[in-house]
Amino acid sequence: MANIENPFGQVLVALVTPFDADGEVDWAATEQHIENCIQGGADGIVVTGTTGETSTLTDPEKLKLVQVAKSVASGRAKIITGGGSNETAHAIELYRASERAGADGVMIVTPYYNKPTQAGLLTHFRMVADATDLPTILYDIPGRTGVPIAYETILRLAKHPNIVAVKDAKGDLSEVSRVLNQTDLLYFSGDDANVLPHLSIGASGLIGVTANIAPAPYRAMVDAVNAGDLHAATAVHQNLEPLVRAVMTHVPGTVAAKYILHGLGRISSPRVRLPLVGPEEWEAAVIEDELSLVRDVPGVDFTNFRPDRNAAAGGALPKIAGTTR
Repeated sequence: MANIENPFGQVLVALVTPFDADGEVDWAATEQHIENCIQGGADGIVVTGTTGETSTLTDPEKLKLVQVAKSVASGRAKIITGGGSNETAHAIELYRASERAGADGVMIVTPYYNKPTQAGLLTHFRMVADATDLPTILYDIPGRTGVPIAYETILRLAKHPNIVAVKDAKGDLSEVSRVLNQTDLLYFSGDDANVLPHLSIGASGLIGVTANIAPAPYRAMVDAVNAGDLHAATAVHQNLEPLVRAVMTHVPGTVAAKYILHGLGRISSPRVRLPLVGPEEWEAAVIEDELSLVRDVPGVDFTNFRPDRNAAAGGALPKIAGTTR
């Protein structure tokens, strides 16, 4: 298949949304965190995705996140809006508004909870992609949505002119290879532990949670793969392994990433919004044990790591619920 231009970049951060202790968006911390990610080598920022706690953000917050990210990036990184909705009409309006707010691309998640058929998925993705002129990423994450995007459905969606990429959190590398062989879709790894395996079979890049903490090594990994240096890319992968394990295996990635970012002094609070809660005492201890194994990861120094388990405890009820209307 013909190669298409990548409109998103290769190292994309699935951005956390920093909150204050009351669970309201900390806009100053958000701006600084975006700046840190870009300076660390990210060339794309995905706001309001799973890691950004999209389910509990209000529509005005989502649109402001696009605007703030666009302003901070100032052309240095692409801004992609994630999340969407499990209601097709609402998703259409959100993505139209995001385009007006300045988004460079959209990432459409498989409708969650409804458990639509493949015909329903096909219609949902097509109608949302029809509603905007922005390049579109399909987000395939059945562990959260309950429904995978079937191989045959991806092939049909690949014919839509606005659908240019897939974020794969399904982990079926053989299917990725089949789709890459039969379409010109770009693939982004949505599984931090499998970024290098994805890249090694032709993926274009990653949309990562751990990249909130350490974008620089992912930049180095991608650059090494681009240069054909598998040895260097593997060394980065191995050094990242304990950090990825700390972020992705004990509590939801958002929770762990915020706990670690706060311990590093990069965000003002580790607070998440309910029903997410901070790590329990034993979970925090396990995360910290994993972090003690991290060595030689550029941009990360745990020498002065100061986690606040009390600040992370529980979850916040924001002043305004993230309603769909």
